Amino acid sequence: MRLLTLKIDWWLVLFCAFCAVAFIQLLYYWIIFQRVAFYSPAQREKTQQHPVSVIVCARDEAANLSRNLPGLLVQTYPSTHEVIVVNHNSQDETRFLLEEFRKTFKSLHIVNLAQEAKGIPGKKYPLSIGIKEAKHEIILLTDADCVPASEFWLQKMQDAYADGIEIVLGYGAYYKKPGLLNKLIRFETFHSALQYLSYALAGIPYMGVGRNLSYKKGLFFRNKGFSSINHVLSGDDDLFINRVATKHNTAIMLDQEAITLSEPKKSFAQWLRQKNRHFTTGKYYKPLHKFLLGLYSVTHLLFYPLFVISLLMFDWRISLAIFALRTITQAIIYYKSMQKLNEKDLFAWWWLLDIWMFIYYCIFAPALWKKPKKNWA
Repeated sequence: MRLLTLKIDWWLVLFCAFCAVAFIQLLYYWIIFQRVAFYSPAQREKTQQHPVSVIVCARDEAANLSRNLPGLLVQTYPSTHEVIVVNHNSQDETRFLLEEFRKTFKSLHIVNLAQEAKGIPGKKYPLSIGIKEAKHEIILLTDADCVPASEFWLQKMQDAYADGIEIVLGYGAYYKKPGLLNKLIRFETFHSALQYLSYALAGIPYMGVGRNLSYKKGLFFRNKGFSSINHVLSGDDDLFINRVATKHNTAIMLDQEAITLSEPKKSFAQWLRQKNRHFTTGKYYKPLHKFLLGLYSVTHLLFYPLFVISLLMFDWRISLAIFALRTITQAIIYYKSMQKLNEKDLFAWWWLLDIWMFIYYCIFAPALWKKPKKNWA
């Protein structure tokens, strides 16, 4: 009888853990993630047109530049702007391709680098040179494999600047293609954006993505560029923003015309390598950010196993009601957020993709302490 009592108490502890996990998850959705779902930008009396320097770093990216660079060069933006491509020691046809583009587009500024920066992995060195070469205070960053979703990308991104704002976070999406892998990649990208955009709206900005990111040149140099993170392979976008962003100097841009599009990886192995590299920067985030992101991830990871245990071993009606509350909350937040970020087609699959996140955390968690390979990223 005593053993039976202990067993019943143990299942009660697991059920209480399920309730606590569900409650924490609901707090994240009700307090933080709803900010993107119900976001409504303040109406401006008039638009503004700041001088802007768009910067792209490229290494052996001739194929991507031939497809995507025209999308940057033909932006509808009547004010002063330039497009800087930093060609970092490319061994392909990049240099000759850029020279051909420059014959047609006078706004293109080419910076050819033929040397490496010892002890500075990744693209921090070429990006630093590009920012130094920029003529204008507002810097707008994207990658060689990205293209703006519209001709008004530049206009929309710079229009988010206001008094005191020095950073604008945008959304870097992936092309919609058939297949399961495409849905997994795009949902993970949406899920990450839901977090970093919502945190920024909550006054706790912690990262941005280099596919679609803007900040001021003065901010970069006041903080000595990437000097504090030069030893980290990645981080030229998220770690830099993690160090310099505050609730007062950061804004977001959610307009669908301000999105950039990239080609997703074509195999799970390629995506695995990409995500492993990205995850290695998380350990360098500020303590508060690590705690909040970690608590959300852990409770997300535990939710489904604890739900199954509670459903089988406790009162299934209570367990199902808690599950339904969290599911309905998620559905509302995801639906409205996917509408804003032009990912509506994912909504039909969101519940399966949310279960997939349990597997996702199990696969990529080791990257948080695994040492990455040093290559150009």
